[in-house]
Amino acid sequence: MGRCLESVKDLVDEINIVDTGSTDRTVEIAKEFTDRVFFFEWTGRFTDARNESFKYATKEYTFYLDADDVLLEEDREKFKKLKETLDPAVDSVSMFYNAGTDEFGNVTLQYRRNRLVKTSRNYKWEGDCHNYLNVFGHIINSDIAVTHKKIRHSVGRNLSIYDTKIENGDVFSPRDYFYYGNELRENGHHQKAIESYSKNIELKEGWIEDKVYACINRADCYRFEGDTDKELASLFESLRFSKTPRPEMCSRVGYNFQRKKEYKAAIYWYELATTIENDPNRWSFSYPAYSTWYPHLQLCVCYYNLPDFEKSYKHNELARKYRPDDERVLLNKELLEKKLGLKKETNADTPS
Repeated sequence: MGRCLESVKDLVDEINIVDTGSTDRTVEIAKEFTDRVFFFEWTGRFTDARNESFKYATKEYTFYLDADDVLLEEDREKFKKLKETLDPAVDSVSMFYNAGTDEFGNVTLQYRRNRLVKTSRNYKWEGDCHNYLNVFGHIINSDIAVTHKKIRHSVGRNLSIYDTKIENGDVFSPRDYFYYGNELRENGHHQKAIESYSKNIELKEGWIEDKVYACINRADCYRFEGDTDKELASLFESLRFSKTPRPEMCSRVGYNFQRKKEYKAAIYWYELATTIENDPNRWSFSYPAYSTWYPHLQLCVCYYNLPDFEKSYKHNELARKYRPDDERVLLNKELLEKKLGLKKETNADTPS
């Protein structure tokens, strides 16, 4: 909480905090930044809490953050400029949400969210678990990013919300099936996740982007279950919705062939993954690893097994740009430098 508020305290004209029953120092910390601290009894629905928080906004625009979100310095400067230049005719400004980062500072999950919205529009949050702000009107996309710095992960909390919906006999939307599938997959319930993703895919209604990733995530579940044929089929089915390949799909197809030691086929798909440019205006999930260090690291392994040590080394070096201290990359570097130096290996290993 303190880290979040510290990153925006000089950027906003008013800070409102809504506490839903914290038992730590959240309220105490919040009062160090604002006297506008309100209380709302937890209903089991994030939507209720978010809509309650928006009631207290009194300024022209409302900017929201969760307690584990921050603006990094580069984005703070961009935010200041936005405030100075924003056309009052704009109803909403979308920003990137960097929902995850690795130990080397690389963004692992990114997508857009309507983040700064005109207060007078009275936009409402919808959805029981994975909420979205139902925004309309004049929307612009910015290059500002909000970065998630979550320390703890509430295992099973979101899953229980969906289980309650099922117990209550609630009708699931295509979006519900997609996110329920995600929760099931993350909690190791692969067969149930496959069923939920399939229901999303089968419905004519629903966002195309959700269907793309329902196919990709379902493929992961098939892989966990050891069904490589259905894994590959599900990956290729994503093309029915995306029309063109996504790096997330290509790298997984590459890994499918790599596990079967079909290295030339794997190389084709990994190299394709590295050439696909990310569309900054796309709103769906983006996992940058699948177009950057990951396919390069796997290309290192594939070329090693052909064997083509020069190309193997080249791709390991490309992976090292993103993960300079990754133990696997450094071990590969040492091994390949010996190979290319024609030094005799007495106990050779293969790249990681």
